[in-house]
Amino acid sequence: MTHMTPQNPPLAAALILLATVFIAGTTLLAKSLGTDTLGPPLHPLQISQGRFVFAFIGISTAVVVMRQKIRAPHWGLHIGRSTFGWGGVTLMFASVAFIPLADATAISFLNPVIGMLLAIPFLGEKVGPWRWLAAAIALGGAMVLLRPTPESFQPAALLALGAALAMGAELIFIKKLAGREPPLQVLWVNNLIGMVIASTAAIAVWQMPTLAQWGALAALGGLMACAQACFINGMARADASFVAPFAYGTLVFAAIYDAAIFGVLPDAITVLGACIILSGAALLAWRESVNGKRPSVTLRRPAP
Repeated sequence: MTHMTPQNPPLAAALILLATVFIAGTTLLAKSLGTDTLGPPLHPLQISQGRFVFAFIGISTAVVVMRQKIRAPHWGLHIGRSTFGWGGVTLMFASVAFIPLADATAISFLNPVIGMLLAIPFLGEKVGPWRWLAAAIALGGAMVLLRPTPESFQPAALLALGAALAMGAELIFIKKLAGREPPLQVLWVNNLIGMVIASTAAIAVWQMPTLAQWGALAALGGLMACAQACFINGMARADASFVAPFAYGTLVFAAIYDAAIFGVLPDAITVLGACIILSGAALLAWRESVNGKRPSVTLRRPAP
């Protein structure tokens, strides 16, 4: 007998908003670790390793406490998802060391559009004119944020664009995994594989963190584990089309954190580009709801 979680839209919205608070916090910590705020800057590969190691510890604790059985994971899909997820996280962490958190976060919201485009060849989905319009609007916003002029172009913004591409590809694997395995098992396996990949990649650049950096790395993994838990529980309590707008709160909190901690205020181009991207993503989510679908590729996974 399938267990159905009682629907509670207000609670779902609160959980998704809380997840965005945590996600924005991870980018803030990544920026602190990737600059000289807490000591000699750590390489993005090492920051990504810390995120997966400590998140895995937190999720493993939940698996033990909740007595979750790990049964027959689909290793092929998990490895594909975890590889792209690790790539997206690492590129995102690299970008926030060089550009404002709001810029990097806004560009990363292209991932549902990337997921939509990749769903055409890999999932055989059909894309109508409204969805193409949403994609065009969001991509236009990304061009604004990239500031493509010789005087204002931000090369590091391409790292955030790469993160969006990787996260968009990850959404394809998430959609293939949907309903196959219990959510907590998916999280545990994802973070296990991510930890192995991240630890292997970080060997060549690993350096001893300062005490403050160890604390930030532990907090980074803990916040991500909490964000994933909030996100999964929120998604279970309301339609994805309802909670989609609340997921964009990450951008707001990232801008607040950047202003409060680093004194970086969003400029007019950041606000304009972010609004355009979010308009495209919102149009995509609305169109999916009109079509009566649960848009698993219109929501951003709580990563970095």
